[in-house]
Amino acid sequence: MSSPRSGVYFSVILAMIFWGATFVAFKVANESFRPITIVFFRLFVSIFFLFGFAILFKRLGRIRRQDQKWFLLMALFEPFFYFLGEAYGLTMVTATIGAVVISTIPLIVPFAAYFLFRERLTLMNRIGLVISFGGVLMVVLTKSQGISADPKGILLLFVAVISAVGYTMVVKKLTEDYNPITITAYQSFYGFLMFIPLFLAMELPVPEFRHVSTSSLLAVGYLGVVGSGICFILFTIGIRELGAAKANIFVNLVPVVAAILSFLLLKEPMPVLKILGILVAIAGLLMSQVSGIRVKKSARKDAFRHPTYS
Repeated sequence: MSSPRSGVYFSVILAMIFWGATFVAFKVANESFRPITIVFFRLFVSIFFLFGFAILFKRLGRIRRQDQKWFLLMALFEPFFYFLGEAYGLTMVTATIGAVVISTIPLIVPFAAYFLFRERLTLMNRIGLVISFGGVLMVVLTKSQGISADPKGILLLFVAVISAVGYTMVVKKLTEDYNPITITAYQSFYGFLMFIPLFLAMELPVPEFRHVSTSSLLAVGYLGVVGSGICFILFTIGIRELGAAKANIFVNLVPVVAAILSFLLLKEPMPVLKILGILVAIAGLLMSQVSGIRVKKSARKDAFRHPTYS
């Protein structure tokens, strides 16, 4: 494995570890703030962090007028629709069911990546993907938890899933012309603008400052700087270098990391089945990365401009 490729894998794995921690951070932030308020301030923090970093290190690219629609579409997919689907979906189903539904993202992305960019997973990639998903099921499902759920909640969570798939496809296109910092900065900026009407209509008045805990403020700061900033930059690098399908397989690490951190920080149980699931998910992930994706480069741009997106 070449050194540059090792760095890419490290970046994506680091993003998944940090994203896994956002589940714990969201619970802490939710002690003082409602969901939309958390998202609103999360994006507000990320804008200052991302644009400040990009301007300081001269990494902020200028968006061409004809590409504005792709940046807006990206932000509409994620954070807007993704966060709405996930936040409200999780109020109707258990976190376990939610994790299972969200974990279907890596299963769907390869189909979209093949249709739009002609990315092809090898047989070993596909086997590893299925094994990794099976490990995720072992992590999030236990004997004491059933699989029945409110259909509306499931539908909302699949809105989040489809939004994540759409986001990945748009980012894959944008990485051809823009660096990850520019993409992530404008993603947060446009997403923030989209959430302003919802915040004003649904979340005011916000809690008084004296009623907000320090831990909740720190959690929102983490969500903004790390969850909506650093993680998206690292993940965008992965999409650009590994391809949309292989990069998204790493998403299966998120519930694994969340389970481990919940055990360590929130004292949630860690039965043997969950431990085995973690090992299976990691083993499947390693198998999924053994051989490379075949991409027909000459067809990528034409494939993306399918009439569905015109």
